[in-house]
Amino acid sequence: MRRLTTMGLVVRATKTGEADRALSILTPGHGVISAMAKGSLRLKSKLFSGTGLFCYSEFLLFEGKTMYTVDAASVKEVFWGVHESVENMALAMYLAEFAAALAPAGEEAEPVLRLLLNCLYYLNEKKRPPRLIKAIFELRALSQSGFMPNLVACEDCVKYEGEPFFFDVPRGVLYCASCAAKRGLQPNLDASALAAMRHIVYAEDRKLFAFTLGQESTRQLGAVASQYVMQCVDRPFKSQEFLETVL
Repeated sequence: MRRLTTMGLVVRATKTGEADRALSILTPGHGVISAMAKGSLRLKSKLFSGTGLFCYSEFLLFEGKTMYTVDAASVKEVFWGVHESVENMALAMYLAEFAAALAPAGEEAEPVLRLLLNCLYYLNEKKRPPRLIKAIFELRALSQSGFMPNLVACEDCVKYEGEPFFFDVPRGVLYCASCAAKRGLQPNLDASALAAMRHIVYAEDRKLFAFTLGQESTRQLGAVASQYVMQCVDRPFKSQEFLETVL
């Protein structure tokens, strides 16, 4: 059997049998790996702490015919705060499902894993509102995956700022208020929401969360981000419907 040692985040954990967990592990070099953690639900199991949902661990895996088996799991980070509210848990499940969809098995997934870990950290520590974290993840993940919108300037007149803008979701481009009016469109981003959207798409990784946003601007940004996800992703996420009822 092939042996694999890798860091990974448990993005799905399903009980099977009396004490086993079937895991989906998001890894930096191999995308999503399916693995069985036998006996991991027993409190005395050496796998108990490292194979729970949203545990970031170092895994020792052995490859089987259909899936890996977890031989060891050393915990590096546990996002306990994510489990403290239905809202946080629903958002974390959505982000995990989204990340897994962008990182299929066998493919390099370090950027989306790093983004997901950062979002879980900010959610865990309550450093940013859940709605803003959701929009940051959606826009950044889509941009990393080849769906980067063109937010440089108005598509028609090349105006950069000075008035509200309209983000054209199907085309992924901007129109200033004046050019949008000529097309019979109403702006959907105020100046702050647009600045935040540009920051999310274009900023360096280490500066991604280095901004705050007011409630109304966050609402506008979140609405545009959600619409852009629907445009770019060809299927709904199972966790999305429940998230919308609690967020």
